[in-house]
Amino acid sequence: MPVPSDATSTADPILDHERRHLADSRAALQRMRDHTAGLTAIGGDHVSTEHLKQVLYRRMKALEDDREVPLFFGRLDYDVAIGGELDETLYIGRRHVTGEIGGEPMVIDWRAQMSLPFYRASPSEPMGVRVRRRFGFAHGELTAYEDEDLTATGTVAGLDSAILESEIERPRTGPMRDIVATIQPEQDRIVRARLSDSLCIQGAPGTGKTAVGLHRAAYLLYAHRDQLARSGVLVVGPNDSFLSYISDVLPALGEIDATQATVSSLVVLATRASIRSLDAVPAALVKGDARMAEVLRRAVWGHVGRATEALVVPRGAYQWRVGSYLVAELLDELTTRGVRYEAGRMMLPQRLAHQVLIRMEAAGDSPDDRVQNAVARSRGVKAYADGLWPKLDPAKVIHRLLTDAEFLATAADGILTSEEQQLIMMAKPARSPGSARWSLADVILIDEAADLISRTPSLGHVILDEAQDLSSMQLRAVGRRASTGSVTVLGDLAQATTAWATSSWAESMTHLGHPDAEVTELVAGFRVPGSVIDFAARLLPQIAPQLIPPHSVRRHRGALELRVSTAVGADVAAAAVEALAREGTVGVIVADSAVPTVQPELEKAGIRYDLLGEDIEIFEARVDLVPASLAKGLEFDHVVLGEPADIVCGEPDEVTGLRRLYVCLTRAVTSLVVVHSAPLPAALADLPAA
Repeated sequence: MPVPSDATSTADPILDHERRHLADSRAALQRMRDHTAGLTAIGGDHVSTEHLKQVLYRRMKALEDDREVPLFFGRLDYDVAIGGELDETLYIGRRHVTGEIGGEPMVIDWRAQMSLPFYRASPSEPMGVRVRRRFGFAHGELTAYEDEDLTATGTVAGLDSAILESEIERPRTGPMRDIVATIQPEQDRIVRARLSDSLCIQGAPGTGKTAVGLHRAAYLLYAHRDQLARSGVLVVGPNDSFLSYISDVLPALGEIDATQATVSSLVVLATRASIRSLDAVPAALVKGDARMAEVLRRAVWGHVGRATEALVVPRGAYQWRVGSYLVAELLDELTTRGVRYEAGRMMLPQRLAHQVLIRMEAAGDSPDDRVQNAVARSRGVKAYADGLWPKLDPAKVIHRLLTDAEFLATAADGILTSEEQQLIMMAKPARSPGSARWSLADVILIDEAADLISRTPSLGHVILDEAQDLSSMQLRAVGRRASTGSVTVLGDLAQATTAWATSSWAESMTHLGHPDAEVTELVAGFRVPGSVIDFAARLLPQIAPQLIPPHSVRRHRGALELRVSTAVGADVAAAAVEALAREGTVGVIVADSAVPTVQPELEKAGIRYDLLGEDIEIFEARVDLVPASLAKGLEFDHVVLGEPADIVCGEPDEVTGLRRLYVCLTRAVTSLVVVHSAPLPAALADLPAA
């Protein structure tokens, strides 16, 4: 069993020694930062100088010391006798800290290979480690330590650690924090997977899938910095509130180079089209269907014409003629070789000019590449090529597709029914793409068309969270950003709450362009307490019968209470007041339609709160009022959930409503109070109320 020591009891020489090492490490980190601050960026030219300035800026950010966060959280004592290269001691922390004398490491970055045994070593495979030590901290100060002797018989690794469990359960304030001190072996294997590996993580609530994805981004930026500095890392989340919630995790780990976006912000930035309307569900289902990809392919390539007249090129005293049948062969070759539309359009004049050169050579002339380029750029050849292969604007293509019934019918023939075609036609067609009231699904189509015309640049790695809620076309939009890179996909089929949600991860990964990705299922819950996850899991047979029910690995079951009410708004506010008497954050989750009713009750009770969705820069107050539609991905120490029946009824069908309720029920880390006047769903109703 691990051996703990508490600093609050008696003087402990070991603890005093560790505190001195912490103080020395902080001083060393400050010296490293001072040294970096004293450097001057001087390059060979202006561009090089600006690049060096950015390098120094990133280095300064990486060396920032947050005094509220422990500089190290663990220690490894290696032993040659059990496989260590040396008898040595290594401290494991969030960043590497080098000592002043000899450059010896005072703290090893958690991502370094030497830190691996902190997460993976076990009594059966100690990996050269004799003792693993974990540290307890409060406000950045060392308060306790706990030793785990990996050579002792009968030792069980993992959550048999009071410090580890208290860190997992520690109340939090503000946005999400990193989990470097508590990463479990199965999570670490995902985090440290190769950059070339695309992964799909099916994770039940509380299994840490979002944190694992973010830490994988941090690990990849560390292990493949040069490569990813060029190609980039992108984190895609479901909404702006979620991105605000996770925004501090990577900077806390010293990484500021990853870009964060939602699917909508991603495509809006790429297409420069504004989202100004909302599709009805039937239309959104058709627009989000993977069949639309083929419709768009036909719509784009259908602009390539047929050669009905020969090309005649006057040059000097001669006229050179390329027959229409030869031009038709050129068009067939270019349209079937797999290039993008615009690339083929740029090739056509050169292909035509080459045919002219062949005829010039046959007549005894000796033209070179300069002559071919001149012919390709000539007004006649360019006009002939443009007539056969016109330049396209993706927004104009989609505008025509959704307003011109004949054009849509041609592109969708045999793919969409006439009823489906009618569904996606604009009810009030705009005069031009610039004045069109695009929906998100429309902008996704514009992005798809843009990729058909000119290839979308690929990033090195994309982290996609809450992927279960994306349509096939949305998945394609994300996937083309990683066409030559890899992806880490995170989600939970039981939390799918959109009408176009995926039915299987194999299908999703195919649409993303990574059909061979490994799918891993996480079911061990570290954050959601047992009483809460067991209660919520009663819904799984109805909402996701194919999944393994999750379980909590925590010893403390947490608190679950059901309260029958005749005044739900007032009783929700009262429960929030009670929760505020305990340490940690409070999430008041209600149906979207109930927000205006609950707001005055919270104000009447004197509760200061933030309303999610009103301002993305939130998580400053201890209480957050959360519309059910925005609860996904968030965690609160205490959750007060109002009227589950309203949450279920707020969705278009019962299964989706129960999935939304499952999401809301599993946001609690310590306690959950459910306040209701209407009957609970049948699967939940047999728990006695308080």
